[in-house]
Amino acid sequence: MAIRACAVCGKGAVKGRTYSHKGMLKKKGGVGRRTTRVNPRRFLPNLQRVRLLVNGMARRALVCVACLKSGRVVKAR
Repeated sequence: MAIRACAVCGKGAVKGRTYSHKGMLKKKGGVGRRTTRVNPRRFLPNLQRVRLLVNGMARRALVCVACLKSGRVVKAR
C-alpha cells in the first residue's frame, strides 16, 4: 500500500491518542478525573488530488491544502 502523503512537502499521517475520562473535577467537589481508556488514532492531512505541472507536463498527484493555499503548486489547466 502506498503512503498517502503530500507530493510537495511530504506531509503525512501522524499518530496520536484520544483519552476517555470519568469522575468529577476536584475543584467541583469530586475526587478528581481518572483516565478510563486510551484509544489510538491517526491525524490525516487534508490531501486533494490535483493536476500539477511537472517539467512542463501535466501530472496528477496528492497535494495538501496548505501547499495549494500558499502557492507552492503550479496547477495544470
